[in-house]
Amino acid sequence: MYIRKTTRIYKGKTYTNHLLVESIQTPDGPRQRTICSLGSLQPAPAESWLALAHKLESALQGQESLPHPSTQIQELSAKASQGKKRSLVSGFAIVVEPDGVTMEEAREAGPVHAGHQIWHQLGIDAILQRAGLSEGACTLTEAMTMNRLICPLSEHAMPDWIRRTALGDLLKEDFSRLYDEALYRNLDRLHPNREVIERELAEREKTLFNLDDTLYLYDLTSTYFEGQAQANPQAKRGYSRDQRPDCKQVLVGLVLDRDGFPKAHEVFDGNRQDRSSVDTMLEALEKRTGKKPGATVIVDRGMAYDENLERIQKRGLHYLVAGLQPERNQWLDELEDDKGWEDVVRTPSPRNPFQKKTPVQIKRQQKGEVLYILCRSEGREEKDRAIRKTHETKLLQDLTKLQQRVAQGRLQKQDKIQQAIGRLLERYPRVARYYQIAYDSEQQNLSWQELVEKKAMAQKLDGSYVLKTDRQDLTADEIWRTYILLTRVEDAFRDMKSPLMERPIFHHLQNRTQTHIFLCVLAYHLLAAIEHRFLQAGIHTSWWSIRQQLSTHQVATIVLPTACGRVLKIRKATTPESEHRKIYATLRIPAEVMKPVKTWHPEETASDEKKTKL
Repeated sequence: MYIRKTTRIYKGKTYTNHLLVESIQTPDGPRQRTICSLGSLQPAPAESWLALAHKLESALQGQESLPHPSTQIQELSAKASQGKKRSLVSGFAIVVEPDGVTMEEAREAGPVHAGHQIWHQLGIDAILQRAGLSEGACTLTEAMTMNRLICPLSEHAMPDWIRRTALGDLLKEDFSRLYDEALYRNLDRLHPNREVIERELAEREKTLFNLDDTLYLYDLTSTYFEGQAQANPQAKRGYSRDQRPDCKQVLVGLVLDRDGFPKAHEVFDGNRQDRSSVDTMLEALEKRTGKKPGATVIVDRGMAYDENLERIQKRGLHYLVAGLQPERNQWLDELEDDKGWEDVVRTPSPRNPFQKKTPVQIKRQQKGEVLYILCRSEGREEKDRAIRKTHETKLLQDLTKLQQRVAQGRLQKQDKIQQAIGRLLERYPRVARYYQIAYDSEQQNLSWQELVEKKAMAQKLDGSYVLKTDRQDLTADEIWRTYILLTRVEDAFRDMKSPLMERPIFHHLQNRTQTHIFLCVLAYHLLAAIEHRFLQAGIHTSWWSIRQQLSTHQVATIVLPTACGRVLKIRKATTPESEHRKIYATLRIPAEVMKPVKTWHPEETASDEKKTKL
């Protein structure tokens, strides 16, 4: 140690001060650190300062050689001791006890960081605030959406998951006292604002990603309940796409654009027919996006009825649909004629470059103002036959069981028997049309007969389907490729049901069921944005893979016991690995999860924590 003299002129008067300084070694080389200010040592001669510095250093180390140190030395050493501790705390070098260094409260940060940053890119907080939600409600909505995106759980289990992640660090929110009741109340706050949030979010995505709004893909799926859901009038039993006819369900209609971003969604009664939902969905779409004259609506075969096509055209829109099964019959000769077909060039998926695509052939046909595209697919031919065989086997088994019940007298009333027949016709519509089922009340006998000619015609049409549209400006190849985009809705439903865990639904109130589905759609907006960023970079991957890679990027607290007797805790993220940095760069988000947070704690606190853990 040594003493350094400093002077300062203030209002024409010179003030002298003496600093006790020590030399230390840092990673950047030797540096000088001020221990404390000793005030003015004048009129003591300068040659005595070095001796004084040595005495103070010895006193600080408990090695004062004088049997009775002077009062000056005692006062200055006390002052230097306090300065020493402050310099250890606030200086650029801290003496740490390496054997006592620990880490605690490690939390998964990578996936929530990616979701949180995309949430901000989409401006969802601002959208929620404009919808009238408070800052606390916005925070809870983001936390609930992150859970649905990363690790879907019920509202009851969600608070514990939030506390196991770095969400609290990212949102600067204390979730230690969060319980499920707050989440249920937040569902109720969100419910009346779903439409405005969806509308503004769709507009934001269109601007941010320069999306095309001339094409709309619409389809339906079902999602089932656990329990009776007696308080929800929309919960009905109907045709289950989840293979759960034993459970009540609701239907979810979803409209996507060409790039797979949601534009609108609606929740329908569980027993509603697909064909009856089109006009309601078009009205909801118009509320979200406004009128888009000239845009094209693509729907599946189950909704391609004439009344729906007329409704689409009345709104100034075009349609592109798969024709109904009977519509193929009028093109039987053209389908069997090998002339005029053109091959569709299909490239393998970048995710699976060795994939072998099944050949598809198309033929253009005009009938009035409607353009038809006849399609033949070898892969679809095998699929059609396999499905028909499976359904036919099940139909015949159920008919045999019903026949035995009638013969044994366990089912006697004619109206009950006809109802049972009707249920079989409804359950197996694909193959029931090839059988004539009859009940003889006098003989009390149930019988059926195969319609050979009708079945033979169906076999000829295996692997073929018909597309039709009112657009005349597209080639046959463009029409086929545009219709195939409808598979993106199927992919969206698959994402919502599997990684986003839309099903099963445990809510029994109608508004909370609808908001639960809305949160799933909100999480899908984030998923679509994340995967779209990767597609823009020419990388074909899935959110599931990204989430797995990011799970190793964490936030933790580093506990550093120091030589001054206090404990320094630094809350910070681990250094991102190479794969983390690549993902963040692709998403155009910062690699830094959070700014380090430093807090000082008394030694007793650290000791007490250790005892508590033991």
